[in-house]
Amino acid sequence: MRHLRAASAVTLALSIAVAATGCGGGTTSGGSNESPKTLTYWASNQGPSIEADKKILTPELKKFEKETGIKVKLEVVPWADLLNRILAATTSGQGPDVLNIGNTWSASLQATGALLPWDDKNFEAIGGRDRFVDSAVASAGKEGEPPAAVPLYSLAYALYYNKKMFAEAGVEKPPATWDELVATGKKISKDGKWGLGAEGGNLSNNIHQTFVLGQQHGADFFDKDGKATFTSDGAVAAVKQYIDFMAKDKIIAPGNAEYAQNQSLTDFAKGKTAMVLWQAAASTFAAQGMKPEDWGAAPVPVPSGAPGTGEQVNSMVAGINMAVFKNSKNIDGAKKFVKFMTSDAEQKLLNKTYGSIPPVKAAQADAAFGAPDLKVLRDTLATSAAPLPQVPNESQFETAVGTAVKELWADAAAGRPVTEASVKERLEKAQQTMQQ
Repeated sequence: MRHLRAASAVTLALSIAVAATGCGGGTTSGGSNESPKTLTYWASNQGPSIEADKKILTPELKKFEKETGIKVKLEVVPWADLLNRILAATTSGQGPDVLNIGNTWSASLQATGALLPWDDKNFEAIGGRDRFVDSAVASAGKEGEPPAAVPLYSLAYALYYNKKMFAEAGVEKPPATWDELVATGKKISKDGKWGLGAEGGNLSNNIHQTFVLGQQHGADFFDKDGKATFTSDGAVAAVKQYIDFMAKDKIIAPGNAEYAQNQSLTDFAKGKTAMVLWQAAASTFAAQGMKPEDWGAAPVPVPSGAPGTGEQVNSMVAGINMAVFKNSKNIDGAKKFVKFMTSDAEQKLLNKTYGSIPPVKAAQADAAFGAPDLKVLRDTLATSAAPLPQVPNESQFETAVGTAVKELWADAAAGRPVTEASVKERLEKAQQTMQQ
């Protein structure tokens, strides 16, 4: 999840930076300039620490070297630094051959012209585009253009529920519609316990939830030309529905308005909250002392109760993509490395280790990803997830609308009315920042 948190921290500076870089690109430093048998790779910090990532990845890189004769010089870059490092590389022309990017950055980085486009020819070099889940490829660049990267690790949202709290409230199954979720939440929300958790201070999570609800209300937040449409009827309805879980339905604790990353998961693990909407939470619950039999996972509710496309979308497509700098002196070697990392065998191994879902279809079929919770995530990615808007100023959208939703949470927690007019006013303010 930290890759998505990082994306929401980027503001207007990204849009300015990518416009300024034009058709830059990274002439590699310290890597393939030294030898065509050498690549440099900036990996994102996916594990509990940078050292853990090095231990996970180093044996795989040695395996690649043995197979191809190409040595990979690895640097694991913290998420707090990764985007700035990439932008500096596109400006200076000094960057790696291969790198990981958060999938919500894809269109923004694509606009720099620094990344290798994955056209049909390049996809064929790694086994073909049809090896990958369509929704994952859709999150790798602007629609209508060759993707700027290749999917590497995928994540999606699910509804996690506390089985004991459900049983105590006489709830027999997880809700499939929002009306059912509210009804379940009201049964549980008493005596210091609450039906649903949220993280009002977490801008990224605010965006993810309201984007999905926006899809269900027929709102994309941008028009076909990439212009912000934050005040559309569908966008207003989506944001109001989310805030109303606290303001109107009273199934979210007022204190959640200030919650930051993972605080809602802590309440869930302690039995204070019965449901959370989250990505791949199993490892977090285990770290909090929960056993697998203590909780369950189900698809995020949709209006009809049956997830799908259009107004039945129930998750954004989350994950990590793998890109190649266009100015690499070893493009062929870089493509071989991408092919290796997205091979069926490596996809199974790496995604199992990191607790993510392979964006490669054949790897997803492995029994390792057949656990009930992972099956929910896998099915969601395959059938009912949609990518966040692939526009150059997507990260500014995350900050602007995420902040508007945060302010509305504060209103709800303080008992101030949350109306269509007040929601539209905050979204209008967010939209104005996109035009500055």
